[in-house]
Amino acid sequence: MYIEAFQEAGTAPGSGTAAHSPPGIPRVAILLAAYNGERFLDEQLQSIIRQSHENWMIVVSDDGSTDGTLALLRRHQQQLGEQRLRVVAGPRQGFVANFMALASDLSIQAEYFAFSDQDDVWHRDHLKRALDWLQSFDTSTPALHCGRTRLIREDGQPFGISPLFSRPPAFGNALVQSLAGGNTMVFNRSARQLLAHTRDRPIVSHDWWTYMLISGVGGRVHYSATPSVDYRQHGGNLVGSNSSVKDRLHRIRRMFAGHFQDWNDLNVAALTHCWDLLNEESRHTLHTFAQTRNASLLARLRGVGRSGVYRQTTPGNLGLVLAALLGKL
Repeated sequence: MYIEAFQEAGTAPGSGTAAHSPPGIPRVAILLAAYNGERFLDEQLQSIIRQSHENWMIVVSDDGSTDGTLALLRRHQQQLGEQRLRVVAGPRQGFVANFMALASDLSIQAEYFAFSDQDDVWHRDHLKRALDWLQSFDTSTPALHCGRTRLIREDGQPFGISPLFSRPPAFGNALVQSLAGGNTMVFNRSARQLLAHTRDRPIVSHDWWTYMLISGVGGRVHYSATPSVDYRQHGGNLVGSNSSVKDRLHRIRRMFAGHFQDWNDLNVAALTHCWDLLNEESRHTLHTFAQTRNASLLARLRGVGRSGVYRQTTPGNLGLVLAALLGKL
């Protein structure tokens, strides 16, 4: 499936010439999507510069900022050099397209890749912890490291931690739930090759798609219970923490409005387009779930169980059953 498809296309995972790296120390390309991020971007760049894993490069895709973002980036570029900090023009189609454009840019060569938001703060061992796990697998196996975040206020003061999910990462979960924020995601070159191969498909979010795609082909996914990213909560967030009662009620309202159903429409269509990449188990799960969504009431309720889809919490799974009852899958 996955390997064979890329061999037929002539783009086997790991092909291409990687940027020069010191022997034995893999390079990480940090993919940072920026838009009017002047207020917090400097703090995030400083946290990257302080990483204990020192072999990194930053590629910033600026999506048409009108504040001082570009000037700030030019100052850092003068200090770091263009080999360490590269700035490119974004597609100006929203943050999802901006991240996918970065992930699909094959001129960015590295052994590993990390998504980065513009307003977070990385803990010093963020990259090292991810690479310690990622390097335990053969590079031909798509692998993704992600996890919880520590929540911080606008002024940087911590006030909580994102929910702990204890059920194992799997395609059955990915099909109905985004496990972790893209701001925590570090992945290998094989995973990046998958993203590049699927960049033109309409999707809900880059992080949810990354989880679905890598788990769907039978890749490895590790969810860390220990946060290594400070996730800043402020009025400009495009996606919040989803950890409060208010956030959960908001998700229920969105489900009643049909948003969950719309998201599933996009995801099922995108995954069906990638059918040849999926392994047999994922194909079965996808096929059963797709049929269940359009079935009669009793068949929908039975199909949710037969398909193997699940969310990480009991309230989440009750919400899944409710969506089936209401015809909102």
